[in-house]
Amino acid sequence: MKKPGALTRAALKAFPLPPVVDGDKETKGRILIIAGCREVAGAALLVANAAMRAGAGKLQMATVEAVAVATALAMPEAKVIGLEEGRDGGFTKAAVRGLAEQAEQADTIVAGPGMAGAGTCAALADALLATDKRLVLDAALLHSLKPPRSDRNPLPILLPHAGELASLLDCDEDAVADDPIGRGLRAAERYRSIVLVKGTTSHVVTPDGRVWTYKGGAPGLGVSGSGDTLAGIVGGLLARGADPLTALLWAVLLHGEAGEALSRKVAPVGFLAREIPDEIPALLPS
Repeated sequence: MKKPGALTRAALKAFPLPPVVDGDKETKGRILIIAGCREVAGAALLVANAAMRAGAGKLQMATVEAVAVATALAMPEAKVIGLEEGRDGGFTKAAVRGLAEQAEQADTIVAGPGMAGAGTCAALADALLATDKRLVLDAALLHSLKPPRSDRNPLPILLPHAGELASLLDCDEDAVADDPIGRGLRAAERYRSIVLVKGTTSHVVTPDGRVWTYKGGAPGLGVSGSGDTLAGIVGGLLARGADPLTALLWAVLLHGEAGEALSRKVAPVGFLAREIPDEIPALLPS
């Protein structure tokens, strides 16, 4: 392991975001968000809002049929696809095949937030990893992930909290709490991915042993839906053309700074996850 670096704006001068370009929505990237279920329909909206606030251009969302119309009405900027829902609350096998086809039309895919822990999660993760798209995996899909047989380019981004990281490594959460960086590095190497180890102090780790530690943010970021907005910020930056490591580093910083901004406007706690994306445009580097 290399010595961890501090994740600050000064450090990110070495990781510039793609410049803002003129042109139509296609020039700012096509993003597909696969998220939500009957019980957690709003997760897809949190991801989508954050992705658009981070600068994505063309938005497509895929969720279960039961909530697709409501999602489309709440997010008029998106094309929303409703897919068949199984008895377990997740996508059916036919829906997974449809998602694989939709994935080919995107530049960037964010998948997992708010999804039911269904029997088809493993098949969906496999199908998405088989593409060459920029890929962010979160939540339910992390519990179903299998170590790859070979490297993938571009590297996927994984966004586990302690429980999900423990699931990825077949260990208990205490082991993650005792050595978050070491466990994160093990996951990055095992899954050939860039991994964010979430917590009050967060760590971005890479398969080659690099580590960045972020100690900013605000207590109010520890709230339902906050992680969904983070996934959306990562996806939006990827859609704009950032490489995976650059996108994740900036997303962690921007998410934390948005929390700090809301702490000043509202209070250290008590703001809502849906308010986080609105802070992002002003925090993006010009």
